[in-house]
Amino acid sequence: MKIDAGKEIRKESITVSFLYECNKERLQLTTLNGAVGFDNLISDKNLHRPGLALAGFVDIFAYQRVQIFGNTEIAFLEHLAPEARKAAFETLFKFAIPCIVITNNHTLESELLNIAAAHNVPVFQTPYETTKFAYVLSDFLDDQFAPQTVIHGSFVDVYGIGLLFVGRSGIGKSEIALDLVERGHRLVADDVVRITRKGEDILLGTSTEISKHFIEIRGLGLIDVRSIFGIRAVRYQKRIEVVVELQEWKSDEDYTRTGLDHGTTKILDVELPLIKLPIFPGKNVTVIAEVIALDYLLKRYGYDAAAEFSRRLESTIEEKRRMRWERAIDYFEHDFE
Repeated sequence: MKIDAGKEIRKESITVSFLYECNKERLQLTTLNGAVGFDNLISDKNLHRPGLALAGFVDIFAYQRVQIFGNTEIAFLEHLAPEARKAAFETLFKFAIPCIVITNNHTLESELLNIAAAHNVPVFQTPYETTKFAYVLSDFLDDQFAPQTVIHGSFVDVYGIGLLFVGRSGIGKSEIALDLVERGHRLVADDVVRITRKGEDILLGTSTEISKHFIEIRGLGLIDVRSIFGIRAVRYQKRIEVVVELQEWKSDEDYTRTGLDHGTTKILDVELPLIKLPIFPGKNVTVIAEVIALDYLLKRYGYDAAAEFSRRLESTIEEKRRMRWERAIDYFEHDFE
């Protein structure tokens, strides 16, 4: 089954200015050639070390990426004669590179910085080592270029497990989320859940800026969960681990009884376990939601209750086949209660 979601959204590019403003404090970025090229576009989330391009091989030069000058690139330029150094550096500007970042507090001579400024390419400096800088910046760019979508539902952190409640409008998703918050769990998002795929199989859910920390209860209106229940009742984002689809109870519907045949659903091409939960007046869905989270935790630790029950059943059937007669319980101990 595939959950109905909004259109997949992907960023095609970000500006150098956006990258700089978001990371100048975290990565201690400083500009070496003034405020030039801040409108340049970065259209690839990957980073590039232009060592081969400096040496003259540009057949596979990934110029649309952020260019990182580490110890290797700086050492290569320094061992060249001045004219050769200038020619090697100018090779990069035959392409529309967005920016250059120099790590380890290295710098470039003023003539090379002027060449970059003349081609409208900003040069930044950071004290970070190349490996650490690449790790932090890659995580930022991966987040910026990650595919996103929005889903109508309620998202709650229950015992550390991200439960996404979906179902038709008015079925009670927000009421269940509110009840879970009252029992000490944490609201992530209500009504509109914004989902981002990180890596290959991780989905992170969060709220929109407008609806952050708010729950809409029909007949009551909007309530601010953070103001009423405190900061411990909310969180900014959480990994989505289980999807719970709320359905009206139908007597002719075939619902799972053992848990051996739970289905899956896909969001942004990531497969997630799906539990179809029929509801009717008087059913304590909140407690069941807590048990869903705990059962998922047990499975993470290698214990599957449904599989264990099936194993016991098969073992008992096999054992009874060997016996000449059968009793439901082989031996009753004395009951002194």
